[in-house]
Amino acid sequence: MPSTPALAALRAQLAHLTTEAFRPELADIDRLPTLDIATVMNADDATVAAAVAGRLPAIAAAIDATAERMARGGRLVYAGAGTAGRLGVLDASECPPTFATEPGRVVGLIAGGPEALLTAVEGAEDDAEAAAADLAALDLTPDDTVVGVSASGRTPYAVTAVTRARAAGALTIGLSCNENSALGAAADHPIEIVVGPELLTGSTRLKAGTAQKLVLNMISTITMIRLGKTYGNLMVDLRASNAKLRARSRHIVALATGADDAEIEAALTATGGEVKHAILVLLGGVDAADAGRLLADAGGHLRVALEAARGR
Repeated sequence: MPSTPALAALRAQLAHLTTEAFRPELADIDRLPTLDIATVMNADDATVAAAVAGRLPAIAAAIDATAERMARGGRLVYAGAGTAGRLGVLDASECPPTFATEPGRVVGLIAGGPEALLTAVEGAEDDAEAAAADLAALDLTPDDTVVGVSASGRTPYAVTAVTRARAAGALTIGLSCNENSALGAAADHPIEIVVGPELLTGSTRLKAGTAQKLVLNMISTITMIRLGKTYGNLMVDLRASNAKLRARSRHIVALATGADDAEIEAALTATGGEVKHAILVLLGGVDAADAGRLLADAGGHLRVALEAARGR
């Protein structure tokens, strides 16, 4: 296909992105023994955590703003294309079983729709109109948070999603791996994790993808901690939907209370398998009905409910 002015302009734009830069020292990497290639990749990956560490104040500020809005009933929405979009959908899909979030409370949008989770949907990342439509369908409020995710920081789908969300009054976060990105400029909270050029030129599923995964882990996990979805480092809002999680729920109650198996089974039975309620029954000396009321009054925060139970 012949070059066009638009294509030439895009090529020039990409040439200035750190994530697209060529590493001449790796030009013969295909000639190296497998162990040597793995060693280079491992050394590359070891730099990602340090790059994230350098942006922790920006990440924390974005999380605090997100948690404040979610405490008022807002939603957390991720929007991205390709690997970035898949990472957002992955993070969103893991919140209900881990933190018992209500359906639709944490949402993952990917350019091209569900089909794009398994196969590349050509041109989807450039479809700004689709991003606008996906955001419009959510009927955003000022209590919602939209996180645009794009390694380059220029992906039209992610940039448009953040731009439309901000216009609707929602909080916006722009997660990218290039400085001074269009996505960062569009967002209330730019988080730019500069991990440097990739092992394979432009393959941003590598270091950039790892950095995005680390930050998304922080956004969802720490937000849920702030919302009272944990007790210490225990997942007390865990939804026991399979045998492994049912066993884990009993282990969590045991760790939190020190109770024996018979006491744990009785508390879980009385509370319908609700881990947080069972812990409150055992530590607070209340029955299941009281545990439910105390947790409701405490906004779901187990420590607050325990203080109320013990203060009776």
